[in-house]
This record gives sequence, C-alpha cells and structure tokens, in this order.
Amino acid sequence: MGPTLNSEGLKDRTKYFALAAIRLCRLVQPSQESRIITRQLLRSAASVAANYRAVCRSRSRADFASKLGIVLEEADESLFWLELLLDSGVVESHKIQPLLEI
Repeated sequence: MGPTLNSEGLKDRTKYFALAAIRLCRLVQPSQESRIITRQLLRSAASVAANYRAVCRSRSRADFASKLGIVLEEADESLFWLELLLDSGVVESHKIQPLLEI
C-alpha cells in the first residue's frame, strides 16, 4: 500500500533537509558541546529521510501510520537540536532558518 502523501516530493524534501543539516554542521565551530549537538542533529535529520523512504514502502495502513510516526518523532527531535544550537548561541539564526523552512 503506497502512502497517500506526495511521496516523491517528500522524499526529495527530507533528503534535502538531511543534506542541509550536514552542511550546517560543517560550519559549526568545534567544541565539546557543539560536537554532541551536531552529532545528534545529523543522526536525527538523516533518520527523517531514511525513515520516510520506509514509509513509502509500507504494506498496510497500520504499517504506514507506525512508520510515519517515527518520521514525525525524528523531525521533532531534529527541531529540538536546531533550537538548542540557536538558543545556546552556537549557531546564528540566519544559518538555521533555512532548515526550519524546508
């Protein structure tokens, strides 16, 4: 059973989000705090894209809903790490804003 969402468009957007997170993390000045936060951001942002692909391969409505729930959790976690980078002053808002608009 295929998802009812625009799967190709969201595949592209989630992959673009992961790539944008990678580019942002490359810009962050290394420190103990920034390494921890960027590692978590990279993991959760990549997970959004990877798990959305799993959503597209779901075999039932229940499978679809379950996998989409994982994507939403990872997206929310990514937002948390972006907020932490911003609120801690590690990254300026103009560098994070493009990720928030994807």
